[in-house]
Amino acid sequence: MYALVEDNEITKLINNPKAMVIGDVQYPAKIFQLWSTSELNAIGIYEVVFDDSNKKDEKWYINTNQSFAFADGTVTASYGTATAKAHADSLWTQDEIDDGDAPEGTSPGDVKTRGLKYNLIQTIKQQASGLLAPTDWYVVKASEVSDYSVPTNIATYRASVRTKSNEMETAITNAVNTPALETLYTYTEQEDGTVTRPLGELPVLES
Repeated sequence: MYALVEDNEITKLINNPKAMVIGDVQYPAKIFQLWSTSELNAIGIYEVVFDDSNKKDEKWYINTNQSFAFADGTVTASYGTATAKAHADSLWTQDEIDDGDAPEGTSPGDVKTRGLKYNLIQTIKQQASGLLAPTDWYVVKASEVSDYSVPTNIATYRASVRTKSNEMETAITNAVNTPALETLYTYTEQEDGTVTRPLGELPVLES
């Protein structure tokens, strides 16, 4: 990306090289390929430098739009301060209901918007259910055939999935804010070379 700077002000952003009129001169698109940086700068064209230092993971944060600035011969695109997404559900208040902002039939304390915790826990539940599904037939068979029992390794595995799922849900519930949730999901390399996250992983059935 390039920017056209005139009188020390950014007047145009150029997403793709193209023919341009600057002042009274028509310039072909090829100048972006053939001209040196200093030659482009001489007619007011600067390549944009992207500063992503304030940009955060959009799973957890809402980033601002980029702003563009020209200073010291450099055009920089940067982000403002990101806003953490709500970690907890937001609830309707009596004032909002009285003002007519809530859907008809809403009561104080009803969920207005789901937060990250709810959505993350639903994902854990779905993942655990998906892991248990292939072995559900053992349980069904045991309930229908009197002389059949679920194999020990299967029963142990199913119990471990539920236990770990509950532990993960509790960890998510207990997270005090969005950065704490992000930390639970952040993988780091351990001394033994493994890469793990504080939240851990659901167990997988060994073949």
